[in-house]
Amino acid sequence: MKSVREYAVIFLVFFLGTHINAQDDLLDELDTTTENQSFESPAFKAMRIANLQSTKIAAKGDLYFYVSHRFGTLQNGIDTFFGFDNANTRIQFAYSFWEGVQFSISRESLRKTYTGAIKYRLARQSGKFPVTVVGYNSININTEINENTLPNITFSDRYSFGHQLLISRRFSKSFSFEIAPTYIRENVQDVRVTGTPNHNQFALGFGGRYKLSKRVSLNADYAYNFSRNSNSIYNNPLTIGVDIETGGHVFQLLFSNAQSTTVPGFMSNAEGDWSKGNVFFGFNIVRVF
Repeated sequence: MKSVREYAVIFLVFFLGTHINAQDDLLDELDTTTENQSFESPAFKAMRIANLQSTKIAAKGDLYFYVSHRFGTLQNGIDTFFGFDNANTRIQFAYSFWEGVQFSISRESLRKTYTGAIKYRLARQSGKFPVTVVGYNSININTEINENTLPNITFSDRYSFGHQLLISRRFSKSFSFEIAPTYIRENVQDVRVTGTPNHNQFALGFGGRYKLSKRVSLNADYAYNFSRNSNSIYNNPLTIGVDIETGGHVFQLLFSNAQSTTVPGFMSNAEGDWSKGNVFFGFNIVRVF
């Protein structure tokens, strides 16, 4: 019952926070561009395609409140109440002080990880340029590591980093696609599950969005890790979901074989396996202020 009450509170906060004009079409709000109408509308409506970062950046002065929740694996069935136990929740705030530059802070319960990130636009799709290019840099601090487990640990060992170049194109009003070359640095790894230590990793993410209706789209993203050891227990992450847009909110419902939502977490430590039914159901809720 405690879990049910927690989820009810999350949804209540969002609905109580809706302004009087919340029934206005969020598509118009999220599609806002500069006065230069030669720029294409954003390729994506939310800052994530599903798990993968999108090229969407908050407009100057906008505050985004993001709740990401990943239930435990569905594989264990009723033993964990189909994932209600062992869930992971992330709370994030993102704000843009300047047009095209966004700062964010967040905390996820998995490994008690705190994240600070900057996202910045390098180029925007227009009639003269074919793609939108965005940089994303994050630093993550794992505060769960215990000195009893790793007695010689230093504070810098808790760090991991994710650096991405996000390149997207809106091919039509219905279809958008993105690729994301990624560099990951993990200062500490558990060799029992990763195999031989490999602190520096390179990956390539792919993601797309297809509009099914004015307010609903099908989203998916995948990442291939070029540096993963052959004896690692982790897999490449695949996430499939839908965006549902309402007045003032975007709901993202998804299934993934990764439970973490940080770049190093889901791109290098996806513990699930689609072929074995070891997947996680989750959702993202986005509120724009």
